[in-house]
Amino acid sequence: MVSVENKSNVTEFILRGLTQDKTVAKVCFSLFLVFYATIILGNLLVIVTIKTSEELNSPMYFFLSYLSFVDISYSTVTAPKLIYDLLVEKKIISFVGCITQLFAGHFFGCTEIFLLTVMAYDRYIAICKPLHYTNIVNRRVCGWLVAASWVGAFVHSAVQTLLAIQLPFCGPNEIDHYFCDVHPLLKLACTDAYIIGVSVAANSGVISLSCFVVLVVSYAAISVSLRTRSSEGRLKALYTCTSHITVVVLFFGPCVFIYMRPSTTFSADKMVSVFYTIITPMLNPLIYTLRNEEVKNAMKKLWSRKVKRSEK
Repeated sequence: MVSVENKSNVTEFILRGLTQDKTVAKVCFSLFLVFYATIILGNLLVIVTIKTSEELNSPMYFFLSYLSFVDISYSTVTAPKLIYDLLVEKKIISFVGCITQLFAGHFFGCTEIFLLTVMAYDRYIAICKPLHYTNIVNRRVCGWLVAASWVGAFVHSAVQTLLAIQLPFCGPNEIDHYFCDVHPLLKLACTDAYIIGVSVAANSGVISLSCFVVLVVSYAAISVSLRTRSSEGRLKALYTCTSHITVVVLFFGPCVFIYMRPSTTFSADKMVSVFYTIITPMLNPLIYTLRNEEVKNAMKKLWSRKVKRSEK
């Protein structure tokens, strides 16, 4: 990392943040502070509920607990810095801090994409092959799928980071964003970054496209399978799948808009990034619990146990 700094005259970057308006910044500070607290508390509640409940022992909830952990981690990469910067005039991040944030953001973001894909596969097996479900998606397989998600995300983020640190920065150091990402950094490079930009888009594009294909195939197979089910069975399966599809659309949509394109930036990028780095992690616990009776019942039992202990 030191050698990278020596190749560049830039040792720190200035983030422009979400807004330059001080009044708007104060409103955003309060808003995002509440959002971040909701992300932490909501996802922690999901994790604790799943880990302490004997009823929530299926692979679906195993994956959901990891998704909640990733949501907390992913939002923590950007949210605390964003919240702090809303109160300060000069928003500075060191070169090393910038590269670290870039790596961590892509690592947890890609892990979430892989986990959502794994969860779609899990729903496909559960609905289309119910008699073989426990044999195909057993605890060992679940562990391997989660491990593969982490490893795949590490490889992706390592490639993105290595591409970014090859760029020489010798001029402007102002990033028109509220966190460090590849596309804004490409704009600051004092060299032709076209090839690296294409490589970045290809890396993200292959992952996004392959996962999207798996998702589409899984839900296409599920929709065909549901035609032969009773109305009650069809409704139950739809309730389960609707939550997952909602999360996939909320997360994949903004990610595809940002990363599956050449190295160009738009004025809307910052607001779109807020959606997948903060809004979606905040909504995930609500989406997965509001229409899920098993999770709601487990939360009620957890609360009643806590009340009983406090009364003793």
